[in-house]
Amino acid sequence: MENESSILSRSIKDLFSAKMLQYSILPFILSMLVLYILFFIVAGVGLDQLGTMDVQSSQTTIENGIPHTESFQATLEGTAIIKFLMGSAFTSWIASFLVYTIGGFLVLYLSIFVALLIIGFLTPLILKELQKRHYADVEMIGHSNLLEGIFLTLKWVFIMIILFIVFIPLYFIPIINIIAFNFPLYYFFHKMMTYDVSSNICTKEEAKKIKYFHGSTLRLKTLALYLLSLIPFVIFFASVFYVIYLGHSYFIEVKKLREEVA
Repeated sequence: MENESSILSRSIKDLFSAKMLQYSILPFILSMLVLYILFFIVAGVGLDQLGTMDVQSSQTTIENGIPHTESFQATLEGTAIIKFLMGSAFTSWIASFLVYTIGGFLVLYLSIFVALLIIGFLTPLILKELQKRHYADVEMIGHSNLLEGIFLTLKWVFIMIILFIVFIPLYFIPIINIIAFNFPLYYFFHKMMTYDVSSNICTKEEAKKIKYFHGSTLRLKTLALYLLSLIPFVIFFASVFYVIYLGHSYFIEVKKLREEVA
């Protein structure tokens, strides 16, 4: 592929053009709104669970050879332990900090998922603007349709969930757990980003050739973009840049393929 530094430089310049900045506003607003709501829902549920505990127990005794079973069921709310945790300023702060920290990490990963879904609707507009600015001689043929897009998205979501489940034993191993937890979401990230861009520019045959000859390079690019997304709030601003950056890569390779055929 073309020199990466020149592609990166061109992508950054394109991002700060008036049109691209306009496209950046919508995913930012929608993502922030959705995640703001989800954050407090998740964190609120966690705090409610801290304040309420359901306890059930049963005890069987034998009197005169006859068994007697006594059941006990209660909701412990405001017990000594819970009162201590939530009543003390220090322990209450620790409990709240843990809940909101865990909620924050969940929201971070969810933000990547939500941003990918939102940016998918803007990808055709962003790529058309990119074509007008740099690749007027490259026709955007594309090969996607709504049903195929929905089917593939659901397929990749299902595989991502399966991977999360399969990797559960690895979550308890230091260092490896970082990779195990991020790999399923990166899988979804890579599939969505490359499909959204390639399906708007290439024919299916061209997309297959680019994947075959440049698959490793594309994976390195999407991995770098994914790692960038793990920085809090970056995904809100950078999703348009991701499409621009990968869009340049695909436009360049499609142009080469078509020139070879001609």
